[in-house]
Amino acid sequence: QVNLVESGGGLVQAGGSLRLSCAASGRTISGYLMGWFRQAPGKEREFVCAITRGGSRTLSADSVKGRFTISRDNAKNTVYLQMNSLKPGDTAVYYCAADLWAGLKSDWRPEYWGQGTQVTVSS
Repeated sequence: QVNLVESGGGLVQAGGSLRLSCAASGRTISGYLMGWFRQAPGKEREFVCAITRGGSRTLSADSVKGRFTISRDNAKNTVYLQMNSLKPGDTAVYYCAADLWAGLKSDWRPEYWGQGTQVTVSS
């Protein structure tokens, strides 16, 4: 069992930045594909970014490419999402996700989810 706890969400103006963190416990994340999803009000949860187990490859949704960066520190059992040039359309609850078996792809269905952290971008 992997427990994931997100932090770092909040209210920011358009054009600003936030850094989300996802702290894992229960298992070391070095063997897990890690990623971020988000869900805006009235919309389905959508893929944002993912990173391979060693951190050598990442994948991002087109809507965040060039603005969001995912990274991981396996020694700290933590994954990060650096979000720059934020837009009101980025407003959502952001969820950290983990999967022991999945490959790097946007349509993966993670085994484990965090509880989410709210990100609100004002115009």
